[in-house]
This record gives sequence, structure tokens and C-alpha cells, in this order.
Amino acid sequence: MKFISNSINRFINLETSSSIILFVVSIVAVIWANSSFGYLYEELWNREFTIGFANTNFHLAKPLILWINDGLMAIFFFVIGLEVKREILEGELTTIRKASLPIFAAIGGMLFPVLIFSGLNFGKIGAEGWGIPMATDIAFTLGILKLLGKRVPIGLKIFLTAFAIVDDIGAVLVIAIFYSTNIQWDLIMYAMLLFGVVIFLSYKQVYSKYFYFVIGFIVWLLFLKSGVHPTIAGILMAFTIPIQRKVDCMSYFKSVTNELNFFKENSTPSNTLMSKQQIEAVGNIENLTEEVYSPLQQLEHNLHGWVSYIIMPIFALANAGVILSFDGLGNASHITANIALALVLGNTIGIITMSLIGIKLKLADLPDGVNYKQLIGVSFLGGLGFTMSLFIANLAYNDVALVTAAKMGVIIGSLVAGILGYLILKFSLKEKIVIK
Repeated sequence: MKFISNSINRFINLETSSSIILFVVSIVAVIWANSSFGYLYEELWNREFTIGFANTNFHLAKPLILWINDGLMAIFFFVIGLEVKREILEGELTTIRKASLPIFAAIGGMLFPVLIFSGLNFGKIGAEGWGIPMATDIAFTLGILKLLGKRVPIGLKIFLTAFAIVDDIGAVLVIAIFYSTNIQWDLIMYAMLLFGVVIFLSYKQVYSKYFYFVIGFIVWLLFLKSGVHPTIAGILMAFTIPIQRKVDCMSYFKSVTNELNFFKENSTPSNTLMSKQQIEAVGNIENLTEEVYSPLQQLEHNLHGWVSYIIMPIFALANAGVILSFDGLGNASHITANIALALVLGNTIGIITMSLIGIKLKLADLPDGVNYKQLIGVSFLGGLGFTMSLFIANLAYNDVALVTAAKMGVIIGSLVAGILGYLILKFSLKEKIVIK
């Protein structure tokens, strides 16, 4: 249990520190887009880049913003897939009982925003954007919890993390099923055949990160050309990464201790050079260290910083630059209000309602040290969509006015949800925590 708590704390600390960068970059994007240099913002992200050989069949030409949304975000989704697999096999989603409350909360946090948005938008343009308000941004929500300090119970952090991961699963399914168009099923079949080969190799515990990378790139390319959004390839490839280690911790400790003793016994008078035996000992330790890592854990550890500190800020810089004006939106202005309301009210009502249903039916329990007021505060934080909501907005709409209106709604709704959630948690955490 201590190991799990330490892992969660490390994960939360990484996410919360990156949320500050994400917030700053988002503000910069909005200021830049609304400044006199806004035309440079548009020109930068719409500039076309080509990879491969131009005027041949072996090239990809896309605007920079699509390289970010289709390419870099595939890595983001790959890391999400690694987190989901880890949580299902070893973490907070290993049993139905442990996962039940986050699952109930995530269902409410996805279903109610869709119902509210669809009801408000009935008979109006932009109804296809129903998936935008159903997502939760884990970086920002954990960042707000971080602002509240050590008063936040670990059970509340675990609940929010697990809920956001289940919510991400739902968002990925929605993207795959509803926001992929003109699908070429033959390319999907080829991709799934390659995916099946890698799954079989993973089952046989045959793993090479270089081989998996090459196959992953081919699968991503096939999805890109097929009409299914290529970020789905990132999720699928994450599920192929083995979680088992070749060497257990105790065997590693004993072997490394023996190698270190051997290293000490074969020391040389030189302060610069090692003996041949010492070089062999260091090599053996390096090989053992490589094998004691779970491939999944190692990849997640190595990529999480890149995603949190590089990819997500770049995505925010490219997508959050919305011109904050209702001029030019025409008959799309209602989209802004509908998305904002669906984010705040839909997530709050849905999360708390479904959580209470699960608890009252004795299918789920409140986490240790958490009371209902804190659950309400977290429910408001669930309306902080941002990254995933902006991503879905780009998929849902082709019209510039609709995309702009949707992004304004995401920014406004996320800001309101974040402030209300923070205030409710701040005052509820002052009270004595009641263990239910």
C-alpha cells in the first residue's frame, strides 16, 4: 500500500507542476491570438510541413497544427494507454470494488454533460459537438488539489486520478466511434493484423522497444490514412507493452550486491581507469538494471515528463489561442454558452448523482477520509475539460466559427468549474474530515 501511495504521489507531483506550465502557456496563447500579432499566431500553426520526398507517394504534408494534434497527441494518448493498463493490472482499477466509485463518477461525468448539451442545442447548428464537454483534464484538476496543500486526503487524490483515467477511456472510445469519418476498413485491417502480431509477441514476453516503435509508427500511419483518428493507434500500442519484469527485485538486489562486491575486490590503484573485471561488473549491473524494469513502467516514466512538460504545453499553445469576441461567430454564439454550462453543470450533477447512486446501492464506498462536501468539490473539478475538450472540438467541427465558439466555451466553462471546485474544497477541508 505504501508503494502504491508513493507512486501516486510522484504521479500527482509531476502532473501538478506541469499544470502551472500548461496554465501559463494557455494564457500566452490567448494573449498572443488577441494581440496585434494575432496574424502571426494563425500563420505559424497553419504553415505546412512535409516529411518525406515531395512530389512522390512517400511523403506526408500537413499544417503544423495537425502534426501536433495527429502526431504529438498520439504520444499523449500512448502514455494515457500505459496509465490505463497499469491501473487495471496493478493500480486502483484492479477490482470492481476498488474501481466502482470512479466508474460511477466517470459515467455520470460523461453522460450528463452530453444530455445537457444536446438538450440546450436541440434543433440548432453544432449538435455534433456533444462530445466536447464530457472530458476532464487531469493535469489541471490535480494542480488545483496541489494548491490546497496537505489537507487534501490521499483518498480524494486517488479517486480523482482514477476517475479521470476512466473518463479518458470513455473519451477515447467516443473519438474512435463517433469522430472518425470516411473509414477505409482495409487499412484498419492491416493495422489490426500488425497489432495482433505485437500482442502475441507481448504475450510470449518477446519485447524490443525499437521493433515495437517501428510497428507502432506503421500502425499510426495506417490509422492516419484510414480515417480513424491516429491517436487511437497510440492507445492500442500502449496495451501491447508488457508489464512483467524479467528479474524480480530480490534477485536484482542479490545479483547487484554480488557484482558490487566483485567490483570492490578487483579495484585498481588508478583513479582514472577501471580494471577489465570492473568493466564487466558494471556491464552486468547495467544489464540487470535494464531487466528489472517493467517495460511499461519504464516507458511511462521516461515519456511522462516529455508529455507533461513539452507535448501538452505545445498542444495548449497551438489550440488555446482563441479570439475572445462574439463578433464573427454569427449563429454559432450559442455553442459557447451551451458547452460552458454542460461542462460545469453536467459534470457536477452527473458525477455527484452517479456517485451517490453507487454508494446508496452499496456498490461503491466513499474513499477513506473523504466526505460528501469534498466529493461535491471534486465534481466541480470534473468540469475542467480543457486539453481533451479542445482536442475533441477540433474533431467535431470543420467550420471556423463553430471551433472558435466551442473553444471559448471550453475556456470559460473550465475556468468557472476550476474556481468553484477550488473554493468548495478549500472551505470543506477546513472542517474535520468525517470518515464514512
